[in-house]
Amino acid sequence: MEKLIYMDNAATTQVSDKVLDTMVPYFRESYGNPSSIYGFGQKNKAALQEAREKVAKSLNADPKEIYFTGSGTEADNWAIREYAKKHQNKGKHIITTAIEHHAVLHVCQDLEKEGFDVTYLGVDEEGIINLEELKAAIRPDTILISIMYANNEIGSIQPIKDIGALAKEKGLVFHTDAVQAAGILDIDVKEENIDMLSLSAHKFHGPKGVGVLYVRRGVNLPAFILGGAQENNKRASTENVPGIVGLGAAIEEAQAHKQEDRQKLSQLRDYLIDQVLEKIPHTRLNGPRGDKRLPGNANFSFEFIEGESLLLMLDHFGIAGSSGSACTSGSLDPSHVLLAIGLPHEIAHGSLRLSLGPDTSKEDIDYVVEKLEAVVKRLRDMSPLYADFLEKGGNK
Repeated sequence: MEKLIYMDNAATTQVSDKVLDTMVPYFRESYGNPSSIYGFGQKNKAALQEAREKVAKSLNADPKEIYFTGSGTEADNWAIREYAKKHQNKGKHIITTAIEHHAVLHVCQDLEKEGFDVTYLGVDEEGIINLEELKAAIRPDTILISIMYANNEIGSIQPIKDIGALAKEKGLVFHTDAVQAAGILDIDVKEENIDMLSLSAHKFHGPKGVGVLYVRRGVNLPAFILGGAQENNKRASTENVPGIVGLGAAIEEAQAHKQEDRQKLSQLRDYLIDQVLEKIPHTRLNGPRGDKRLPGNANFSFEFIEGESLLLMLDHFGIAGSSGSACTSGSLDPSHVLLAIGLPHEIAHGSLRLSLGPDTSKEDIDYVVEKLEAVVKRLRDMSPLYADFLEKGGNK
């Protein structure tokens, strides 16, 4: 494969040159343990603090409210599981949504096995919750609301500020998984009344294996890993200094040009959506249009084909995307997100997510649309469902 058109930036991103250059010295020259009291280690402790300040600034938080983790998934687990267990004497009811990332859903499902009651809010056809339904779901024993900032599959952005205001009014702690939103959307934990927030460096051109949990001062969240005093006695283990430094550099770089990136990505996204819907019949866009959608996200369902076959054939042309179904994890179940917005199983199976990045060009999109049109046609020509559709009077 000579050509690569990478359109899976929602899965992971390329580490930027600036971030990599910032990280490299901490692998070899400045490799001291930040917990050491001598100068060689204390230099790295200062580097961690600088990164903490950069993350805090991006969220309008206090650096003391920033805790470094091994991933966004870890941050989600820590926030939900530990908060729920610590406060179960006040109640055992949690509110989340049906379209959360599995890092949230699986934790909630596990807590249900331990006697917790979880309400999974539905969403409309664009993947956005109804605030009145959220308000109605709150009970005297509700202790936590966890609703993602923006969906990783269909790009829908939730009304976070309104959710935060409601949680504050009701005296509830509000956690949001902002893994897809951080670095591209404007996040202000104070203005939006967010009590806990998760993010991950590799979603905005930082390294893999490092994330953040923001915890508002005053929120009583127990330690997640025991065995040392790192992260203010909340998460023991020697810090991943190169990764954390890289995260700080990545969030700073993202903040510096996010408005420009948003504008560019939104224009390219809309061009991609228009081209696909115009040139490929029996296709639907999953998720909202405009400002309610992540700038670089496009998700389509193509009738009469399977997403797995679509991905494999696109890969032959050097195009990297992802499917709406969970086939890559060994399951043939369609995406829970697509089912939640009302798609039937047979249409949800034929889905494709294309997520753009700063290097994506209009020429890349033209190439992808050209190959996608040909691949969809070929797969439909092989499909007995499509043949049956045509026999019954359907139109190509």
